[in-house]
This record gives sequence, structure tokens and C-alpha cells, in this order.
Amino acid sequence: MESAWQQDWHLARAYLAWQAELGATEAICDAPVNRYDLPDKLAKPAAKPVAAAPVPMPEQPQVDPVAEAQAMAQAAPDLDALHAAMAAYEHCELKRGARNLVFCDGVASARVMIVGEAPGRDEDRVGKPFVGEAGQMLDRMFAAIGMDRAAPDPARALYITNVLPWRPPQNRDPSTEERAMMRPFVLRHIELAAPDILILMGRISASTLLDRDVRITKERGAWQTVLGRPAMPMLHPAYLLRNPAAKREAWADLLSLQAKLREAT
Repeated sequence: MESAWQQDWHLARAYLAWQAELGATEAICDAPVNRYDLPDKLAKPAAKPVAAAPVPMPEQPQVDPVAEAQAMAQAAPDLDALHAAMAAYEHCELKRGARNLVFCDGVASARVMIVGEAPGRDEDRVGKPFVGEAGQMLDRMFAAIGMDRAAPDPARALYITNVLPWRPPQNRDPSTEERAMMRPFVLRHIELAAPDILILMGRISASTLLDRDVRITKERGAWQTVLGRPAMPMLHPAYLLRNPAAKREAWADLLSLQAKLREAT
């Protein structure tokens, strides 16, 4: 005997449509399923994978620009090696905007070494210190006492460098940090050139090499000591161009230098 479903196909179809309308989307088995008897991997939702902990990056060692400058400067056995060390030094941002590294001019064996402040526009273009208008004034000043940066005799020659080898933008004063990181190089420069006498030309040079704040108009002409050598602060030639009346003090300092050279002979 046929069942009621078999007897009325249309009734079964209507009942299925009614279940679909109620939201049923899947057919079920004839027999019930005991979900407690299912394997764990099916009964429990899969655990979310645990993200691996990020691997900590090793800390970058902090670089001390001054300590690195000291190490590089002291490792230089001669002036050529010092020039190369300064060219390889990467911590002074002035290097990025400069055309040339201004290292020196004159005779390395000269008895008198002049340490200026920093290159200007002309010095940056040429690659030598004191070649602009202030440099021409410097040449006239020392020519008045018989000295010249090109003289073959070390007793009459001059050797010239700067505290900073790169031009600061717009010829601004070098910052305290810039002076500190370049000071080891200029000290080593003095040791290698081994002059009898130092001239600290301008406030920046005197303050850097004496390691204190110098009022150049008050302390010019007063003999100091740098690396065991007599050192005299002088007014910068650029200052003399702006203040011609100060040439009297500059002339007195030049005569003092001349007398010191005679004493040291």
C-alpha cells in the first residue's frame, strides 16, 4: 500500500516549499545525529592560528661623532692620511653642501701656522683657505713683517688651515656641535705640521682651540698655549675689512709675533 506522500506528490512538494520559505537550506538525514559522538576535530571549531611574536631587531649602536673623529684623526700618520680621514668622515652635515674640502695652503714646514675659522664662498670654490678678499688682506698683513705663504724658507713661510674644512651655508658661524666634531682633526693637523707658533685667526678659531668662549676683541694679542706651543689670538682679516680702525691692533699683534719668532730662534 502506498504512503500518503507517495499518493499525493503535490502535497509533498508544497510541504518542501513551505520549509524553504521558513529558511531551511539543507536536507537532514532520516536518522538523528549525536554530535557528542563526533571526533573532536569536527565537533570543535578550529583554533585560530597564533601569530608569531615579532623578532626584535638588534639595537643599532649609538655613534659618538667626536669619539669617531678622535679615533680617525689619531690614526693618521701624516698630513696626506689626515686629509683622507677628513674626506671619509661622514658625521658633519656641512660636507653635504660643500663643493670642496678645504684642507690647507702654504708650506707645511713653516714655523708659523695660521688656523682660521671656516671656508667662505671663494675658498669653497677654489679648495684653499683665505683666497678671497679676507685672504688678500691676510697676505698684506703678513707681508708687512716679511712673511708669505709661498716663501720657500720655513722661517718666512706660512702654513694655513681652518677649524672647519667645509663651508657653512650662507657663511654662518659654525655650530658648537660642528666645532666639537672637527676639533680632533685640527689638533692632529697641528701635531703633524709641528709649527713653532700658532696664530688663532678670529673668535671661532680661538674659542675652539682654547676650548672656551673667547672674546676676541678683548683677548687678541695675548699669548696662550695650545698643544705646548705659543698661540696668539688675532682679529680676523674680515673684521679688519669691516673695521679699518682695528688695523692698529692687528699691527701690534704682528710685531708681537715677529718678536716671538726672534725669541724662539
